[in-house]
Amino acid sequence: MTPRKLLLTLAAASFLACVKQVPPAPTRSSPQAVPLLKETAEQETEQFTALREDVEIDTRDFSRTPHVVATGETPLLRLEGARARLAGNAAGTRGFSVDNFILFEVLDEKDKVVNRAAVGFTDSVLIGKEQVDNVGRMSFTFEPDEVDLTALLPESASFKLRATVLDYSGLGRVSDVFLRLEPRGLSHEDDLRGH
Repeated sequence: MTPRKLLLTLAAASFLACVKQVPPAPTRSSPQAVPLLKETAEQETEQFTALREDVEIDTRDFSRTPHVVATGETPLLRLEGARARLAGNAAGTRGFSVDNFILFEVLDEKDKVVNRAAVGFTDSVLIGKEQVDNVGRMSFTFEPDEVDLTALLPESASFKLRATVLDYSGLGRVSDVFLRLEPRGLSHEDDLRGH
């Protein structure tokens, strides 16, 4: 071996020895279904007496301050490379329904809100001067896994997901709603077949 090749080999070996070995990020290997909201039977809006005073609905026809129909919150979770989607049951075979909408708030480990989104049948939703993004089509009903919350959640940090069902006219209700964390590439059809 020539002195030049020997020097290059030693330099390469030294460089590789100094590189910090970072373990790969953990990845989820099996699906997890987390109950988020329990079914609340349909009632007239005015029967729900609690208001969400910090939320404003951009509407001219109804009250701009929505009534709280139901609330739910997950324990601390980690995404671990999974997709986060909503369904009406733990198996992910049923859809869910809501009147008017669900406000999702992503909380960090210190319970600070780090992100928000809404899904349901609603006009623009505002918190302070911030317009809350919609994560699905404007509807009262959704198919299983239709609403994908993955982009809303932190990829590597722990989080909680708070869901608040809000209504501002007529009748309020919600079906059971589950947050389903599934490894990428695994669908609920694969899960049902045991693969």
